[in-house]
Amino acid sequence: MISHLECSRDASHRRPADALATVCPDDGAPLLVRYDGPALRREALAARPWTMWRYREMLPIADDEEPVSLGEGATPLIPLASGAYVKDEAQNPTGSFKSRGMSVAVTVAKRLGVPALVAPSAGNAGGALAAYGARAGLHVRVYVPRDTPGLLVEEMRGYGADVVLVDGLIDNAGRIAAEYARETGAFNVATFREPYRVEGKKTMGYELVEQFGGVPGTIVYPTGGGTGLVAMWKAFDELQHLGWIDAKRPVMVAVQAEGCAPIVGAFDRGAESAERVEDGSTKMWGLRVPGGIGDRLTLRALRESHGHAVAVSDAAADEAMHDLHRSEGIDATEEGGATLAALRQLLSRGVTLPAPIVLFNTATSLKYAPRV
Repeated sequence: MISHLECSRDASHRRPADALATVCPDDGAPLLVRYDGPALRREALAARPWTMWRYREMLPIADDEEPVSLGEGATPLIPLASGAYVKDEAQNPTGSFKSRGMSVAVTVAKRLGVPALVAPSAGNAGGALAAYGARAGLHVRVYVPRDTPGLLVEEMRGYGADVVLVDGLIDNAGRIAAEYARETGAFNVATFREPYRVEGKKTMGYELVEQFGGVPGTIVYPTGGGTGLVAMWKAFDELQHLGWIDAKRPVMVAVQAEGCAPIVGAFDRGAESAERVEDGSTKMWGLRVPGGIGDRLTLRALRESHGHAVAVSDAAADEAMHDLHRSEGIDATEEGGATLAALRQLLSRGVTLPAPIVLFNTATSLKYAPRV
């Protein structure tokens, strides 16, 4: 069970483990969960179901507590003809990796007695929050950009969520969601505005270590808010502490859209934080994130891993998505296609990446507008 919540910028800034946390009150940085107590023994996993909750000693849940779960995690690792692999998060209960984070966040929120849940979303996070909120019996409100694909909005409303369409991008929706949370007492589960979604998403790293028998050589990840990339980087530190792995780490590659690439810009400049992209534009909805408070953590993970930050065009991502559909039978979105496009770009530059190489497909394409 967790022992404390630690500020990601200054480890001396701590909060009690049982607090309903948002961000660090001292400097506004994201909070991260730190664990003490019984270690997770690898041999104990053999008798456990193949879901992400098999790692429960390293998740913020009591020994006798039932999680708010729909069977998330445990997604397949699919080999490609090229020799790379795809970690297919489309096979989660709500069709995206967002299931992982929302399962944990809603579990903690329910335990701590929140009256309701709120979040901004580009689509998939809202769908996952709506589903897990319904599972927990909690009211959910989601703020989304007005041009969010209709199927995603219908999904949220189908789970009973109150969906509000707003002008602008997801950070505008985030400001309105935060105001709603302050006014009503609803728990805000926006990206990096609480520490528990990271905990769910870090299980992607745990699974990779189980599936490969160690850390992969390279992880290529579509990066919007950055939670998944940061979460896996945290997972590898925890797994080393547990004795599952040594100090070796994967090379981390953040993939963004050319029209909305704040992390790529900051990485190329050598900056510690990213600048907001004005009028960010891309049809890759999950990557249309012009800025956020996870930028420092994302950039730190990239640099500590001797990694890369790559921007790809919508056209290149779309072409790679269709290649994954037609040549591999994988239900990739453009965001998933973007990882293949980024890999191709790096290899064309002569960049050597250590194997095995894992591309992340973070969601199903079936929620989006039909493609020709």
